[in-house]
Amino acid sequence: MSKIDDITMQVRARLHELCIKLWLPPYYEGTIGADEIEIENLADQFSRILGISKSDCRLALIELQEGAIRKSKAREEFATTGVATFNVRRVNNRTGTESIVEVKCPLTSLGSVLQKNIAKILDIDEPDRIKCISAGKILDPCQSLTDQGIKNNQQLMLIISEAGKEEQMQEFVMHARIQKIKEDVETIVDSNSHLFEMEDQDGNAVFLPPAENRAILIALGICEKARVAIKRERYDEALILLLEADQKFIICNSKFLECTDNYALLNLDIVWCYLCLQNVTQLPDAQRRLEICEKNFRRYYGENLQRLDYLKGETSCGKARIMRLHLLQGVVLFHQKKRSEAYEKFLIAENELRALKVNEKSMKTLVEMGYEPYEARLGLRACGGNIEQAITYINAHNEKLNTTRSSSLKKRRLNQDLSLGNQNENWVNPTSVNTLIEMGYPSNLVIQALLDSKNDLNRALDLLENYTDELRRKSSSDYTVDARLMQQLLQLGFDESHVRMALQISLNNLENAIDILIKYHTDCEDINSFIKRMTAIANEENIPSTSNGLISLAGKVAKKATREIESLNAFMRFKEGLTDNELDYMDLPLAQEEQILEQYKHLLISKK
Repeated sequence: MSKIDDITMQVRARLHELCIKLWLPPYYEGTIGADEIEIENLADQFSRILGISKSDCRLALIELQEGAIRKSKAREEFATTGVATFNVRRVNNRTGTESIVEVKCPLTSLGSVLQKNIAKILDIDEPDRIKCISAGKILDPCQSLTDQGIKNNQQLMLIISEAGKEEQMQEFVMHARIQKIKEDVETIVDSNSHLFEMEDQDGNAVFLPPAENRAILIALGICEKARVAIKRERYDEALILLLEADQKFIICNSKFLECTDNYALLNLDIVWCYLCLQNVTQLPDAQRRLEICEKNFRRYYGENLQRLDYLKGETSCGKARIMRLHLLQGVVLFHQKKRSEAYEKFLIAENELRALKVNEKSMKTLVEMGYEPYEARLGLRACGGNIEQAITYINAHNEKLNTTRSSSLKKRRLNQDLSLGNQNENWVNPTSVNTLIEMGYPSNLVIQALLDSKNDLNRALDLLENYTDELRRKSSSDYTVDARLMQQLLQLGFDESHVRMALQISLNNLENAIDILIKYHTDCEDINSFIKRMTAIANEENIPSTSNGLISLAGKVAKKATREIESLNAFMRFKEGLTDNELDYMDLPLAQEEQILEQYKHLLISKK
């Protein structure tokens, strides 16, 4: 935060306390203008009270007066013409606020019209590069400003993807890069290869109905790339990605969001980006998001966060996140002029930071023993700096993770088979299937019972105990493989055992059977060879007319396989910049947090 911003904030707070309105007499007369003598006297008074130089107070008063007069005129213009005025703050990674401009646009206009008006003022050729942010949401170019809740005199945050010399040397500027990330993530999630799968922090597989699963996987994928951007200090790009992910999370089942930390961390990251971009126009949204985050943490760690003392495996990760939460809460309180409350939050954050610091020599010792830096840091934090206990903790954590993932593998494979072609209403929870099969019930009856009970485990048990005959009649266990489909797929060169299994799993659904068969080709080279073979059959001119169905089928298979190649390529692009550290999002070195804490403490102490 700059010195002038701090001074302006203090002067504004003092004006508010004294109910002084700079746009009214005696400080301003409509026909004459500002009364310089009154402003001078006020600057002298504020200088003595606030301990700020008279010249700085005077500059702040003039700036605030001019802003108030502009708002007053904008209200009059809006009442007369319906044209709204917006105070648009352009931010970037280097300087925070780069410029502030005034833009006019009717509220009935689409978001794209506002983009064009801004582009004209800032001399930008491509309006699509402009992202306007209001109340924590990216304005939709295809919706009217009114429908998006935009009001006259509202402050907007503006991020523009740069096209400077350095970025012109790259393949994509920020706008194109973000679009590609979104496209790649959707391609990966929609693939039948299950390249993205959810698990909890212990490695347990997480299963959700297809539509909800898709939305959350897309959101989590975008969040991963946003965190890469944060590590590279591309906070503008990260913020746009996080807000895109936020829209995906919002459509998900609230119960899932309440019992996981993903949405809390998303909100924490968004506010972190606001801070790093030095933007205070989103202050109300920052407060709202931190409240969501704190509510989630209290639900998970206990009302007074007491479970942190008992969840040894979670304690270091949780305390690091909570330290950042308290720091950001202090920053928001500071900008809300609640300085005493801000100071209390900063003291809490400072104590938490001190407890989380690790000995560099201990870190070095563990790294020399072959542990990764993130493992060493998390282990030492979890064990209070004790090296021997940290080693035990790291090994136990890794062993537990591997064991849990191994036991989840069967459920994942079952989920892949059950999810093919199934819509939300036909989705069956693989965890419940596995539980009932382990109790000795036949798989076909288990699946039917869960379908009939809408995944209610107790109801499914009742059906299996008391309505076995009815389940057996409904079950498709007695169907036979369609001989015609079997023959067609064999003619394309598929392995007979694979074809039989695919038709059994898909209940003779040809589309789903093809998806299963393509999954047997696991790498790009193998799939490319397979595509060439299918394409050759589809383009064969000497095949008898009676084989037209086979030609059509080969073409369909080739298209499906091509989409699979596209998803694998998208996955390779997605992994660029990601680390192999699966706990990366928990591993906060806290150096930047310490710097920000000292900066704001200095601002507070200097005014005491």
